[in-house]
Formats: sequence, structure tokens, C-alpha cells
Amino acid sequence: MSTKIDKILKKDDFNREELKILLETSGEEQSKIYKKAAEIKSKYVGNRVYLRGLVEFSNVCSKNCYYCGIRRDNAGVERYNLTDDEILGAAMYAHEKNYGSIVLQSGEVENEQFSARVEKLLKEIKKTTADKLGITISLGEQNGDVYQRWLDAGAHRYLLRIETSNPELFEKIHPRDSKHNFTRRLSCLKALQKTGYQTGTGVMTGLPFQTTDDIARDILFMRDFDIDMVGLGPYIEHRDTPLFRYRHMLPLAEERLHLALKMTSLLRIIMKDINIAAATALQAIDPMGREKALMAGANVIMPNITPSKYRNSYLLYENKPCTDEAPDDCSACLRARVQMTGNEICYGEWGDSRHFFRRTNPDEKGK
Repeated sequence: MSTKIDKILKKDDFNREELKILLETSGEEQSKIYKKAAEIKSKYVGNRVYLRGLVEFSNVCSKNCYYCGIRRDNAGVERYNLTDDEILGAAMYAHEKNYGSIVLQSGEVENEQFSARVEKLLKEIKKTTADKLGITISLGEQNGDVYQRWLDAGAHRYLLRIETSNPELFEKIHPRDSKHNFTRRLSCLKALQKTGYQTGTGVMTGLPFQTTDDIARDILFMRDFDIDMVGLGPYIEHRDTPLFRYRHMLPLAEERLHLALKMTSLLRIIMKDINIAAATALQAIDPMGREKALMAGANVIMPNITPSKYRNSYLLYENKPCTDEAPDDCSACLRARVQMTGNEICYGEWGDSRHFFRRTNPDEKGK
């Protein structure tokens, strides 16, 4: 017998009310969403998983976001900043292991010294790997000329998570000052897209004060923005943040997990050829969280290749997994885990967003 969910899932796109219905499903009906997303993924991007070796090179941050463990005013954080040699060593590790791609991520810093250092590192990575290593960067809000410099130096993908597309909710999870401005965040995303990056964004599911309507609007925001890649995951509280006081308002961790998985699936169904990362935060709730995301429509996974001694200092949230693993341990574990999902790791490929090339030049194919 056909249900209301079955009828909605026959469509290729959904309105806000339909998305809310789908996001509120559970049990067997929830599984139907995952199944359709898996079919779409297989058809449009294949059962292929791209690796991004993640280098969290600094936890120094100028921002004071209420949800983040490395926020500027958290005095309990041991701050670190990898040397250039350590960053280049991690990049070479990814290159030698045939990952195909890396992500350079840090706290948000906006000054010329930081801009010039990143520019130099990007050029050096490209040089030492003979331009064989794809580079995603996730370095926060910057001026447009800085984005251009980094693109010219060798980065070609940029992830800037908006965290929520609802300006009112954005204000509740950030200080109300000039450094935490929704309009600036949005303008930076537009600048990234205009500059020529494969542009990514993302949100958290299960935030205090967040509604199902907010998440439905997030999905439509990404669709209408024509985003190329997405990194989303469940909100996980950190006791040294202002939002921790609202932990009594949170959905159960498992509900936050499934909200993230359903959002992953719905984005795959609507935006069929984008790249979607299986977030590490999923694994903080469920040991098989990232694998479930791959089966629900995700096609990117990010093994952490930051030197092990620094990983416990880059805690955006509590219970972060894999902080005590060496890069080789993480790599071997991932191979086995991805195979369990019926997917295959695509070694040596940049794994660029097919959506980006279709959006910017339908006749051109990415690496």
C-alpha cells in the first residue's frame, strides 16, 4: 500500500512542507529515504568514495562562536600552530598514500600574515606534489582578494559552513557583533562562488532552538544557492561553550544523528551530483555513523592526517573520535569500513564536484 511518504519520494524535488514531513519520519519510512538516496547516488556519482586527508593545522581562532570548543575565549584550550614543515609533511603523506586530495583547516584568522602564509603553503604543496594533490581549504571569512590569491596559489575547493540559514538562529548561536555577522557570512559564500571555487557549505542538525522548519529551509538554501559540496553533521555539545547550558533542550543524540542522515539523503535526492562529506561528528554518536552516511548518499570521507600529538587540541565538540590514532591506523581502518558499505575508495583522484563542472561548463569534466 502506497503511503504519503512513497508519493512524496516519487518526486525529484520537494517543497518546504514536504521536506518537513520527510525530516520527521522514523523507522521504515526513514529507511525509504535512505534507499532512494542510495539509488540516486549510484546513478549520478557512482558508489565511489573520495578521500580528503584532513590537516587541522591550527586551533587559533579569532571567532567566539557559542557552539565551538576552540572559540577565542575558551581559556581551557591548549593552542597550537603546526610549522610549515609539519603541514607540508602531512600533505606529502597524503600524496604518498595516493589519497588524491587534502583539506587544510584551521580556526578563523583574518590578517595579512595568515593570508601570505597560506598562499606560500599552497604553492609549495603544488610544487612538491607536481600538482597531483587536490586542495580544499576551510579557513573562514576573508576578503575577496584573499580568496583570489589562494585560488591562484592552488586551492580549488572552499568549505565555508553557514551553520544555519536562519538569520535569527544564527544570532542565537553567535555573539552579536561585527565579527559574527550573517550577512558577511553569506557575502563570503557568494564571493567564493564568483571567484571560481568549488563552493561548499554546511549546517549542524539538532542545535538548541532549531526547528524542523529551519532544517528544511537549510536544504532549500543549498539548492537555491546551487552549492557544489556539503559538509553537515549533528550538533554535539562542548561543556566549555555558552550553548552547553541549553543541553536540556537538545534532541537525543540518536535523533540528531538521524536528522543529519536524512538531510544527507534529501540533499542527494535533490542535488544529485554534488559532493557530500560523511562528517566525523557522526562517528562521535554512532561508531558506524560515517558508514551510515555513505549508505545514505555521502561520497566523501576525510581521514585525519594531522600529527597525532595535536589532535586532542582541535576539539570543536566533545567525544571527537580518532584523536589517538596514527595516520596509518586511520587509513587502514577506513579502507575496511568503506568496503563494508558496498562503496570503493577512489585512490589518486581529486574527486571534484561534478555539479561544479555542470554548473560552470557543461562540456568540461573534472579530474
